[in-house]
Order: sequence, then structure tokens, then C-alpha cells
Amino acid sequence: MVQGYNQDEGVDYEETFTPIARIEPIRILVAFITHMEIKLYQMDVKSALLNGYLKEEVYVSQPPGFENHDFLNRVFKRDKALYSLKQAPRAWYESLSNFLIENGFQRGKVDNTLFIKSKGEHLLIV
Repeated sequence: MVQGYNQDEGVDYEETFTPIARIEPIRILVAFITHMEIKLYQMDVKSALLNGYLKEEVYVSQPPGFENHDFLNRVFKRDKALYSLKQAPRAWYESLSNFLIENGFQRGKVDNTLFIKSKGEHLLIV
């Protein structure tokens, strides 16, 4: 966990972003799935915010209990996001959306947090 409350906008980060699906496309999706009698699977990525790569240079102090006593005045440079960083949701969403697009998904027109891939009669919605 990082002390995100110590980050200053314009200094430590430029923008924050949290992808949130709008309720209208979710309702349409559930209605469509019910009407077509399609199986719906749901998943949660518990470590999602740890999987985004940072564009900015981010330095963090050594975590309590894990200090290197030979180098107490040193900090760590982060390449990947950590919980509580202001950039973490944006970095994760960017990694996820790039992966999906590279693998043949198309971004939804109504809601850009919705990704669709069809092959023949099969439809995959993420």
C-alpha cells in the first residue's frame, strides 16, 4: 500500500481515471442475455490495480518492516502500480484495454468500458 494522499496533482501525477461501467449498458446486456438464454459468467480481478505499468516516474519509501538497514536513505522506483497510487486505476485500465484490443476485441460504442469479440455464432463480452 502506498501513501497516495501524499501525491500532488501536476507534480506526482497528471490525471486520474477510474473505469466505471454505466448502468444503461449493463441493463441492456442483462436483458439481452436473459432474452437469448445465454450463460453469464462474472469474475473479479482482486489484484487488478497491481497489474498496470506506470508512465510517470514514481518513487516510494521502503515499507515498514522491510527496510534495508544498509541503505536507509534510499527509495524504490516503481515500474508497476501499487494500491493507493492515484495512477493505479488508469494504469490497470490501459493495460487491460490494450490487451483486449490486441486480441481482437472492439471497444463498445455506447460504453467504452465494454469490449466485444465475435467469431461465427459466438459472442464474448468483457
